[in-house]
Amino acid sequence: MSHLTIPSRLRAQIHQHGDHSYPHEGAGLLLGNDDGRRREGVALLPLENRREGEARRTRYHLTARDLAAGEAEAEGRGPQVVGVFHLHPDPPAQLSETDRTLALPWFSYIITSVQGGRALESRLWRAEGRICASMTQERRTPRYRSRAARA
Repeated sequence: MSHLTIPSRLRAQIHQHGDHSYPHEGAGLLLGNDDGRRREGVALLPLENRREGEARRTRYHLTARDLAAGEAEAEGRGPQVVGVFHLHPDPPAQLSETDRTLALPWFSYIITSVQGGRALESRLWRAEGRICASMTQERRTPRYRSRAARA
C-alpha cells in the first residue's frame, strides 16, 4: 500500500471547498502520482454533489460520468486519479458506514469535517477502513500514527 503525501496547498483547497459547500457535502477527485510505494497528491478536481434535496447534507454522489471526466482531466495533465475527497458538514471527520461500504480499494480517501461553515480537520484513509492519518490546516505534514495505534 502506498504512503500518501498531500501538499499543504491541496489541504487548503479542500478546506476552502468545504467552506463553500457547507451545509452540504462537497466532493471531488484527488489527482496524483503513485509508484507503488509512495502516492503523492498533485491536484484536485472538485465536483458537484449529484445528490438531490436534503440528502446533500449527509451524502455525496459522484456519477460514472464524473469519474470518467476525472480520468480524462488527469490524463490531460499527466497524473492519475488516486483518490476521492469529501466533506462532512457538522459531524467529525470520521468514517461513516456508507463511506466504508462504497470505498474502492485502490483509492485514498480524505474526509474533512466542516463545523458551522468552517473546515477544521481532515483524515486520510484507505478501504481497509482504518484512519491512517489525521491532518489539520495548520500542520505542514499529516500526523501519521503507527499501525499498532490504529488497531
